[in-house]
Order: sequence, then C-alpha cells, then structure tokens
Amino acid sequence: MDHPPYFSIAPDRARAELGAPAGTRSFLSISEACARGMGDLASRGIGEEGRKSLRLFSTWEITKYLIPVAQAHFRRVLRANPELPQGRSETEGGAKWFTLDEVLRLRAFFAAEGSKSKEYLPYRPPGLPAKMVAVANFKGGVGKTSTAAHLAMSAALDGYRVLVIDLDSQGSMTSIFGGKVQDEWQTVFPLLARHYADHMQGENRARVSRGDPPLPLDEALNDARGITAGDLIQNTHWPNIDLIGAQLNLYWAEFQIPVWRMAGRGWKLWDALTDRLEADGVLGQYDVIFLDTPPALGYLTINGLAAADILLVPLGASFLEFDSTGRFFDMLHATFSSIEEGENIAARALGQPELSFEWDAVRAVITRFDGTQQAEMAALMQAYLGPTLSPHRQDFTALIGQAGESVNGIYEADYRDFNRETYARGRETFDETYAAFKKLLIGAWARDAAEAQAEAAAAQPGAETGVAAR
Repeated sequence: MDHPPYFSIAPDRARAELGAPAGTRSFLSISEACARGMGDLASRGIGEEGRKSLRLFSTWEITKYLIPVAQAHFRRVLRANPELPQGRSETEGGAKWFTLDEVLRLRAFFAAEGSKSKEYLPYRPPGLPAKMVAVANFKGGVGKTSTAAHLAMSAALDGYRVLVIDLDSQGSMTSIFGGKVQDEWQTVFPLLARHYADHMQGENRARVSRGDPPLPLDEALNDARGITAGDLIQNTHWPNIDLIGAQLNLYWAEFQIPVWRMAGRGWKLWDALTDRLEADGVLGQYDVIFLDTPPALGYLTINGLAAADILLVPLGASFLEFDSTGRFFDMLHATFSSIEEGENIAARALGQPELSFEWDAVRAVITRFDGTQQAEMAALMQAYLGPTLSPHRQDFTALIGQAGESVNGIYEADYRDFNRETYARGRETFDETYAAFKKLLIGAWARDAAEAQAEAAAAQPGAETGVAAR
C-alpha cells in the first residue's frame, strides 16, 4: 500500500536537503536572480535599441478589427491614394502589413473622406476633459493589471489617445509597456509632493500674515515644485499610449504621505493627483487615462480612486474573491464617507459647499472565468450585485494563458503564431470586455455633454423667462 508523501520523512535527509540558513543578503540574491530572469523574458520582446516594439497589423486585421471597411475597398483606396501608407509585404504579392501609426493615419483619412454613416473615429465630445478610469481591488491575482493593460490597448486600437499611470510599486504595468523608471522621482510621487508643497506655501503665507514664522520646506519638497506631469510622461512602443511608470521606491509614498498629513492637517491629499493632472493640462492631452492601483487601500489607491470617473473592480467567480470584494467595497465606503464627514463638518460651519465624492460608474468585472465550473457562482453573484456586476464574463482561454507567460499583451500577439480562428476566439473575450467598458465611457461623456448643453442653454438671455434665445 502506498502512503502519502508526508509519511516517513527522514530527519537527517531533510537536514541535508535544507541548505544553509538564509540571511538578509539572501533576499538580494533572490531579487537579482529574478531580475536576470525577467530581463531574459523581456529581451524576447525587446528591439535592437533596447525598447519594446509593437508588431505590424495585416490588411485582414485592419479591416476586421480596426477600420470598418471591406478588404477590397481598403485596397482600392490605397491604390487611388499613393500618398497614403501602402504597407509592406514579406513576399512578392503577399499580404500587406502596417504599423499602428500608419493605421491611425489611414483611419483619419477614412474619417475625413469616407462614408459619414460609419464610425471610423471613436466617440469623443469636444471640449470635455479626459475620462480617468481606476482599476482596483485589494486582492491580488484577480487580473487587475492585465485588465487595465488590455483596456488601454483596446482603447488605443480604437483610436483613443491613452495615458497609463502605474500607482503600484510592483511596476507590472510599467513592465508591460516597456517603461524605464530609475527612482521614485520618475513616478507620480513628485506630483503628490508638489501638491503638498503648494499647500504648505499657502499655509505659510497665512502664517506670515498672522505674524507667525513660516514652516520650513525641505529640499525634496522644493525640488518637487519644479516638476510637472509632462516631465514624468514617457512614450511607449504604442504610438498613442503614454506612461507614467512606477518602481519599488514609489512605496515610500505610503509612509511619507501620513507624515505630510500630520504636518499639514488642512492638506486634501485625496485631491493631489487630480489637481496636478488638471493643472498640468494632462486632461486635455488624452482621451482616456487608466490608473492601475496597488492591491491595498492605501494612500496611492485613495488618490487613484478619488481621481477616477469610472471605477472597475476585477474579481474571480469564487466564494473567497466574492467575499474579499465585498470587504473591499465596505472599506471604500468607510474610507470615503469618513473623508466626506470630516470635511463637511468644517464646510457646514463655514457655510461652504459640502464635499461629495461621485463616480460616473462603478462596475465589478468577472475575470479568468471558467464557464464549466463557475457558472453557478457567477449567476449567484449577478443576482446579488445586479447591474454593479458587468454581465460580461472575461473568459480564460489558451491564448490568454500564453500571453500571460510573456511580457506581451494579447493584442500584441501575432495571430500567425496561432490558428487564425483560435486567435479570433482568444481575443473575443477582451473585445467584449472593452465593448462593455466603452459603453460606460460613451454614456458618461454623453451625459456630461447633455448637462453642459443644458447649462449653456440656461445661461442664454431669456432662459429664465422662457423666451427662446436667438
């Protein structure tokens, strides 16, 4: 009879296999080994210049997924307009392949010259700021970064100008987009520091006017006052995706922010990221800004959530992840209601407007879904969460698994590495995820546009008396 492997473990043999005790330097050795391994993996997607490069897109892909025209019509337009990108063929008379930058130029041409009944460019009302989207949950392994990255890629393929902000000191999102970040001064940290420094400058002016001595600002805070968001934004291998990256030192913000908060109790730390991005003109440079948050409800996550217009919460269809996500929303309620309550006590006393956080939409999204085993659990979650849970399930497929083993996203995978039908099925679940998100995005923009139009109409002469303005 065979016994389980935990029976009859010999102490002497176990001691021999144990190895030497581990000291602090062991962590460094392990870290260096991981860095070497990740460098090897990353090098498989790195070009000769040491940066990632985006693959080319075929005529079939362009006409199926990116520009809604028939292949024959697409080819006719290229022949009739030799000044347009013509693509390149790997063989004589073979399929034409284009860079994404060339695809964007072609899309702009079709939007200007093609049928007005077709949607060549994605909906974006003029005059309104970018929408910020936070992807958050404090449980790891739920597909948070993967979901944020693929939504960013989807939006870019759709024609939007995208900025990705990595708030997670693990820097996974930064790695996906090939970012290079040396220290915390190339992350969002100096934006938060600048916001605090500006607040303290205002406090010092008030102190001086009262006859009190100003509080000193350390050298780091003075340095931060000269840094803008534009100094931190870096290009990626995607022509219409930019990045503010992260690295391990960003975690120090979780320790520094409460120190600042104690020194400047009037500092509205939750507004820091929003205010700096708005003041530096970032909201006018992009269409969609994705915020990848740490798997914890710390100060960086609070900044990301407070900045967001749309909040997406990925989770798996399991008892533990459903339970954990419920606790996450409970903590969100406790945290933001506490901020509102604290601020509004003073606001009411001073007769000022009260603080009220608001999001255009909050949606939970089931990721890594296995319909053969999780359908019942997903249905139960849907019954309890209702419209808060997106009805779309992000399936786990072989293509997703293979993409997860590399530094490339699914949209960066070359379909020639798969059967074409396998590729189409594999990306379908992410296309549907993006479609569900885009519906939220367009709905929020449309609501904002309608409200702006109503406000403008109300401001017209004669609006109050019901007389139509000419």
